[in-house]
Amino acid sequence: MVIELEKRHTSGVYPKRDLAIVRGRGARVWDASGREYIDCVGGHGVAIVGHCNPEVAEAIRKQAGDLVTCPEVFYNDRRAELLTRLAEIAPPGLDRAFLCNSGAEAVEGAIKFARLATGRPGIVAAMRGFHGRTFGALSATWEERYRKPFEPLVPGFSHVPYDNLDRLAEAVGPDTAAVLLEPVQGEGGVRPASPGYLQGALEICRRHGALLILDEVQTGLGRTGRMFACEHEGVVPDLMCLGKGLAGGVPIGAALLGPRIPPLPQGVHGSTFGGNPLACAAAVAAIGFIQREDLCGRAARLGTWFIEQLRALSSPRIREVRGLGLMVGIELREKVQPYLLALQERGVLALPAGATVLRFLPPLVIDERDLARVVEATAEVLTVR
Repeated sequence: MVIELEKRHTSGVYPKRDLAIVRGRGARVWDASGREYIDCVGGHGVAIVGHCNPEVAEAIRKQAGDLVTCPEVFYNDRRAELLTRLAEIAPPGLDRAFLCNSGAEAVEGAIKFARLATGRPGIVAAMRGFHGRTFGALSATWEERYRKPFEPLVPGFSHVPYDNLDRLAEAVGPDTAAVLLEPVQGEGGVRPASPGYLQGALEICRRHGALLILDEVQTGLGRTGRMFACEHEGVVPDLMCLGKGLAGGVPIGAALLGPRIPPLPQGVHGSTFGGNPLACAAAVAAIGFIQREDLCGRAARLGTWFIEQLRALSSPRIREVRGLGLMVGIELREKVQPYLLALQERGVLALPAGATVLRFLPPLVIDERDLARVVEATAEVLTVR
């Protein structure tokens, strides 16, 4: 009944699997018939602290009884608390934030702030990069099938090969406001940057007076084994975009601002729901849980084991296993969709990352035995004749 109702009234823009998820707890979800699954989709990487995290749920319950919405024309206690926590956990100097409702909105804000701060129009992004589907974020996104139906997009955007400093240096010039990169390309195939690439990108930006924007919407909040993926290289960007797991499943986004972004003029940007007390309370609880339970360390430890186990699989279908922390992809020599469905039949939910990459984004609270079962199921589906 759930599936039929959605089919009747949904917009149609989402490719849906024939599965209705109605309940979740930790790294497991249940469908409408009561069948249990190990969830390595995690709401496209949102469920970092696990589904229905008790501390996040309690923070939401309490805040919903106090105050749900409060626009930023007024100050608010929960918003102040979240802004303080973000400044505490962010790389040095990123001590201000614009709060919004999603990662795409954070990217939109960062692009606007970069153009405003530099007085320049150009944004250089990477091939295979994904930054969202709103017009500015879509203009930075490379994939033609996302872009083509909506052209002309926002002018001033260009794309260069990812992880190639020579090509990046050629593209950045006196009209470049910012370079926008993911520390690990997610939608583009789970491709971590090579050591030194982000530092090199920052140096190129500095030489030309451009800003570096890092999109940590998917990589942030412990996913890669550090609070933020840029910390693996000790790189501090000028702006950093957050979203997905920041509030434990409640919609939120944040663009963090460094010292090269001057105080922004009042009214230059805004968001009706951005910084609402409910989302802020959930985010404060999620950040506290990540820190107290050392989910960064857990992601590093389990991710290393997970990648080693997947690389040990003997299958002619596997071209390469890539990843960082619990952000892992298996590039196949054939289309990924049949293997996603085969995993689902075995009680494991996973994602594509392009046409041939099998992607795993489990909650960072996943049990070791569940992760071992994911390896076992993956071995079964990739070795079956």
